Amino acid sequence: MEFALVVLPLVLILFGIISYGVMLSFRQSLSQAAAEGARAAAVTFLEAEKTPEAAKAVTEAMDSFGVKCEGSSLKKGSKVVGTCDISEPGKCEPDAGAEIKCVTVVLTYDYKNNSIVPGFPGLGIVMPDTLTYEAQARVS
Repeated sequence: MEFALVVLPLVLILFGIISYGVMLSFRQSLSQAAAEGARAAAVTFLEAEKTPEAAKAVTEAMDSFGVKCEGSSLKKGSKVVGTCDISEPGKCEPDAGAEIKCVTVVLTYDYKNNSIVPGFPGLGIVMPDTLTYEAQARVS
């Protein structure tokens, strides 16, 4: 009888730990993808292909989750799950001087509606609605 009372909260806690761990892994990949995209855009800033190179770097960094950057959208399969904004070289934030230019990549993922793990009652309270990461790379 005691086991029947304890097993449900135990399974809920276990599934919560696993779901939160997967979300943190995804969050780290999204952060890394923004940084990789900014670096790729900064390295190729003189070429006409900088945006495709940045999008390719973001896609490669998010490949393990099946997320890719196409145009200004993050997609999982054919479904749009967020935005992928790659800026032209512009002013660095915080201000580093007028002669220094930076490329900025901003990735936003709608985690509430496109969770990486299947939903479980009650977990929506602790999971984020959106994940947003911004990375800058200095153009030399």
